[in-house]
Amino acid sequence: MSRPRSFALGSPLLLPLLLAACAALCRGAPMADELRCQCQQTATRVIPPKHIAHVELIPEGLHCLVPEVIATMKNGKKVCLEPTAPWVKLIVKKILSRNVPVD
Repeated sequence: MSRPRSFALGSPLLLPLLLAACAALCRGAPMADELRCQCQQTATRVIPPKHIAHVELIPEGLHCLVPEVIATMKNGKKVCLEPTAPWVKLIVKKILSRNVPVD
């Protein structure tokens, strides 16, 4: 009867196996900074739409218990918007209605 093979810590096969296992387990995993809310504080003041270049909607999930609305201004600055503010709700509604597929 043959004995099962064992790998010593110095084995040349151990490091590649560990690296392959880590790569397989880490694939698709969120980065550490993605595991928390991105917005620590939000702006409630009305921002004129002509100053906004892009709006990102991030739904609540395991990373953050509240939805987040992040506006990128035309000057490149990012501003977190208060998702419960009436003017922000209008912007979100307009964005979502624009992205609804038509049958």
